[in-house]
Amino acid sequence: MKIEDFALERWLTRHELYVKYDIAESGILPLKLNDLLAFEPAEDRAASLERLLNLPLGYSEAVGTRELRGMIAATYPNVDPDNILVTTGAIEANFLLFNVLLDAGDHVVATYPAYQQLYSVPRAIGCNVSLWKVTPENDFCYDLKALQALVTPKTRLIVVNTPHNPTGAMLSEHELRQVYALAESVGAMVLCDEAYRWLAIPGGENFAPPICTLGKHGISVGTISKPFGLPGLRLGWMVAPKDIIAKCWAMRDYVSLSPGKLNDAIAILAFKHREKIIERNATIIRANLDAANAWVAQQADILAWKPPRGGLLALLKYQLDMPSLELADKLATEYSVMLAPGSSFGYENYLRIGVGQNPAVFKAGLDAAAQCFASLRK
Repeated sequence: MKIEDFALERWLTRHELYVKYDIAESGILPLKLNDLLAFEPAEDRAASLERLLNLPLGYSEAVGTRELRGMIAATYPNVDPDNILVTTGAIEANFLLFNVLLDAGDHVVATYPAYQQLYSVPRAIGCNVSLWKVTPENDFCYDLKALQALVTPKTRLIVVNTPHNPTGAMLSEHELRQVYALAESVGAMVLCDEAYRWLAIPGGENFAPPICTLGKHGISVGTISKPFGLPGLRLGWMVAPKDIIAKCWAMRDYVSLSPGKLNDAIAILAFKHREKIIERNATIIRANLDAANAWVAQQADILAWKPPRGGLLALLKYQLDMPSLELADKLATEYSVMLAPGSSFGYENYLRIGVGQNPAVFKAGLDAAAQCFASLRK
């Protein structure tokens, strides 16, 4: 397979280990293992830690432990653990699904802009990919009429992402059901990247139900990275019909074989305390949204944004005579703050911002970016 460079990931690796203020981060502030253990009742913490320390670090169950798959399945109505395949992040789940579901020449409709994998991997397989665009012209909203115009009797897969990376757009339940019905009418599947599930925005929109709950044409992909603040575990999953799970499992034998055993155990601890993690996330998101709204208002002569309606991400529109890649590099190298270039998503004069960072770091990053913008005004 020949595949194009992953523009955003290449840019991130140039700066993410060196800046002080990463406010382009796509996930919530990462948890420490001590944070997870602190969610346990005081009398149980020592025993929980001891279980982790004494866990034999051999191979784990290839599909994910039954306990973890059961906990994941319990977050979806009428889903069995055997409909779950635990993967090395959502990125592996997507990769396996594309390679199992698609052949060269198939027609795919994919959301754009998006996490680049969602359209680049189908292209690399040799698919004919049509882009369902979420654009400034439609106020960064999903246009169902535009999707209808793209879907044909030859469409094999529709790829959607809600809440949306990088704009924070949302598909309502009614809209998602329309997407599903459209796919079903031509015999296509719908793969929904639900990486931002559980990351609700104060005053934002209601989440649509997971696509896998709408019928056999829906496949949900989830992750512990974004909503749990545990990207270092590299653990995600897919929810799909059992025949698709079996095929993805067989392909996975050639890719990563199985999840890490310790990762699986820590993920079980995280799912046990999911509600507490959601409460913790809401506090972070609320503080950063307030700070971002005030900051954008102060920079209104050059900045505008539509806050995310769900998830953690939004695009900042700027009015400066500088390409987004050059501006993002300047911010990172001279002001130690990361705002991702809009060009990585196909949109110039935009920067991607994420509201999941430590609020103190987030505020300091906004202040540093303001210094950069002040120098450019001069």
